[in-house]
Amino acid sequence: MLDGKPTSFELFAGAGGLALGTELAGFKSLGTIEWDKWACGTMLENQRNAYPLVQGWDVHCMDVRDFDWTSIGEEVDLLAGGPPCQPFSIGGRGRANDDMRDMFPAMIAAVHVLKPRAFVVENVKGLLRSQFSDYYQYILLRLEFPERPIRPRESWVDHLRRLQKAKTSGDAFFGELTYNVVPTLVNAADYGVPQRRERVFIVGFRSDLGIEWSFPNPTHSLAALKWAQREGGEYWARHGIVRPASHPHIAKKPSGGTLPWVTVRDALHGLPAPIEGGTDAVFNHELRTGAKQYPGHTGSSLDMPSKTLKAGVHGVPGGENMLIGDDGTPRYYSVREAARMQTFPDGYMLNGSWTEAMRQLGNAVPVKLAQIVTSSVAQAIIGNEMAFRAAQVRKLGTRWAM
Repeated sequence: MLDGKPTSFELFAGAGGLALGTELAGFKSLGTIEWDKWACGTMLENQRNAYPLVQGWDVHCMDVRDFDWTSIGEEVDLLAGGPPCQPFSIGGRGRANDDMRDMFPAMIAAVHVLKPRAFVVENVKGLLRSQFSDYYQYILLRLEFPERPIRPRESWVDHLRRLQKAKTSGDAFFGELTYNVVPTLVNAADYGVPQRRERVFIVGFRSDLGIEWSFPNPTHSLAALKWAQREGGEYWARHGIVRPASHPHIAKKPSGGTLPWVTVRDALHGLPAPIEGGTDAVFNHELRTGAKQYPGHTGSSLDMPSKTLKAGVHGVPGGENMLIGDDGTPRYYSVREAARMQTFPDGYMLNGSWTEAMRQLGNAVPVKLAQIVTSSVAQAIIGNEMAFRAAQVRKLGTRWAM
């Protein structure tokens, strides 16, 4: 804790989506690390523009493997990061541990040294593919037992077997650093993000703290959106549109009490259409022409959450960087529109060309989802700290009474 606030440090910060959400969740940032010059430039540019959420960030533009973790002078309550997804994504090469971009070992090394109260790791759904099942289990076990590193000349498969034996036998050393690890697959649309984006979150709490935690419950649903678009047409009335014939009335209201999924139309409300050359009134909002739609390359419907924005290692073949207007015409998202799909604040500028900015957004964690997840982690950490202090006070009171 620093000045009464839990502290955080982020690896693989990218354009700052996870770090922004963590800041909004009430954490005090001790620093971020990002090696890509354009993404790092985005964070630094927003500091120069005096964007309030990033003013206290100590931005390190470097390879995370070269960072001296012992240089951090404060205790880290939360270590967060989204290691590069390309080793596990469908669009990447899918080589997992054989890919030089696999940074899970670097994340685990940081956990080992810093011993944070908690960590949050985000990655693509592809991490759960059957071809990576052993390596995924290996990642989880290494995060659970960070003080049992791989030995010289030991293969990761042999290390996995050794960690499996430690897990099943309960063979933990006295005082050994271990974590209770909770992996969860989530769809960002279920948490109010205007994008169907499935991601794996791996959250861990230091075992000695005895914290009980579960992933936050979904707040939004497709069923609620269908109800809003069909029953009485509340969705259409809100946007001043006559309900289309393709959305007929339905009689049964869905149970569960969730809010409707947020659509592209919802997310773009109040934002003027982009124009060629952009405008000084809105950051990163320039019209990009030339969008085409064809089989297998279709844009996002205005009245559903966006398709998953992608970084486009080999281009964006599914048209995920386009939307389809009311007249059926496709056009590219402006950078600002794509930023809204990722719930970045309008005052936050993306650095670089359209291609570079879209790549940063495709790699980012939606700010709102990051805030929801890390808020629940902050509550658990603060609650644990308050319980510890209360126990200390009671203990002192008992001593005085004696």
